[in-house]
Amino acid sequence: MKAEKSLRVCEKGHKYYKSSDCPSCPTCDKENKPESGFLSKLSSPAKNALVNKGIATLQKLSKYTEKEILKIHGIGPASLPIMRTSLEEEGLSFKE
Repeated sequence: MKAEKSLRVCEKGHKYYKSSDCPSCPTCDKENKPESGFLSKLSSPAKNALVNKGIATLQKLSKYTEKEILKIHGIGPASLPIMRTSLEEEGLSFKE
């Protein structure tokens, strides 16, 4: 059974359809996507989830375990290898 999509308008006036409760505007997400850094490699839901939790740097990310990160709504298992590689490139890792 497919959820009904509803028309929404973000605070910047962009119109979009969504079936979930997620308030994220796809147009704003594209405009705000970083051009470099580990956040630029992640999907919009994963990027937004980390930023909303105050995790915008690899140093902050390294203070969490993989299990803690996976518990954040918007983060899926496909994001972990990207984050792990980015941490390793900087000589960091997830907390044990």
